[in-house]
Amino acid sequence: MADDLTLEASEKIIAAAKKKAAQLNTRMDIAVVDAGGNLKAFARMDGAWLGSIDISIRKARTARWFDMNTGEIGKLSQPGGPLYGIEHSNDGLITFPGGVPLKNSKGEIVGAIGVSGSTVENDHAVALAGADAPGK
Repeated sequence: MADDLTLEASEKIIAAAKKKAAQLNTRMDIAVVDAGGNLKAFARMDGAWLGSIDISIRKARTARWFDMNTGEIGKLSQPGGPLYGIEHSNDGLITFPGGVPLKNSKGEIVGAIGVSGSTVENDHAVALAGADAPGK
């Protein structure tokens, strides 16, 4: 079984995501969930959209529950796709970019990050920066 995500690692992930958001000149809501999909850490940058709080948490949970980037789930959930309608399961999933699984040094998934507050391209870039945080 994979190790769980520590608070210290979660804080490093959020710091790296905030740094990337600042580089992109955007304000984000950033959620980190643990291996069980439970909220571990959260940051709402000053001025970030209130509506993106829930979206960022749902992106993180979606990425963890299905162990893949939310944008990939989105591709599979288009009309006629094998996962069409999946966003209506689990009390609502988010199937557009901005959610990324988090892996430990052994490559095991230990949680996920979800980011919302800008374009889906920026959301995904910020989530990747968090997922790639050094020392997590």
